[in-house]
Amino acid sequence: MSADIVDRVTHSTAPKKNRKKLSGVAQFWLIFRYISLTIILAMIILPIYVLVVNSFKGISGVYLNTAFQLPKTLNFETWSAAWDWLAVPMGRTLLFVTQSSIISALIGSINGYVLSKWRFTGSNAVFMLFLFGMFIPYQAIMIPLTQFNKAVGLTGSIYVLVLAHVVYGIPICTLIFRNYYASIPDEIIEAGRVDGASMVRIYRAIILPLSIPAFVVVLIWQFTSAWNDFLFAIFLTGGSPKLAVATTALNWLTGSSNQVYYGKNMTASLMASIPTLLVYMFLGRYFLRGLLSGSLKG
Repeated sequence: MSADIVDRVTHSTAPKKNRKKLSGVAQFWLIFRYISLTIILAMIILPIYVLVVNSFKGISGVYLNTAFQLPKTLNFETWSAAWDWLAVPMGRTLLFVTQSSIISALIGSINGYVLSKWRFTGSNAVFMLFLFGMFIPYQAIMIPLTQFNKAVGLTGSIYVLVLAHVVYGIPICTLIFRNYYASIPDEIIEAGRVDGASMVRIYRAIILPLSIPAFVVVLIWQFTSAWNDFLFAIFLTGGSPKLAVATTALNWLTGSSNQVYYGKNMTASLMASIPTLLVYMFLGRYFLRGLLSGSLKG
């Protein structure tokens, strides 16, 4: 026992081997990479810094010559005013974003399951049509989508946005789930068939419990995309205040008066970006794991 302890102590205190020295060219590129990353990081952090700093200077306390200076005293006046303006639109945004993300994820999961494990004649052509939907610009379907909403009676309802984001979310969700399910061994499906399970039973009892990483990726993707969307929000709602969401409320806040209060605008922009920021802060690692989980077949 004592000998074992001595061996551990001597092993932990033994001098480490000298690392291989980098050549002059390798040192140059290493320094260049660090400097480049530092510059890029500063470019990303600088706008956030300006938003945060000026959000505590009050509604009318933001000036161009002091935009980068820290506030002398913390003033939460802009936070209260911005929340009064954005509370209802952000709640409405959360409602339609949650619904559209869950619906598109479920449909994409079913599509990916069928296209990867229950191939049929023409399945590759169907999959290509799904992928083609990813490359259709929003502007190309505005008029048909508006006419369809009028025909089914969705005009004047927040569900016009739910439908739009579900339709545009299905292609990317199908792609992600199909690639993920392709990495699941076919032997699992065959075992379910041998036990007499149907296609629906295999999906519900076998595939769905294994789909959590893919669902995390898809839900985060759809949540962020729908929350930050402005084109669908301003076009399909017709500019109605009763259907205002976070992005359109920010647009109206900027042009709601002749005088622009930069402190209030910056605080509102920061407040509207907090939900997506929190999603990536707490679920970012699961997002990366989910993206990589279907990269290898095994």
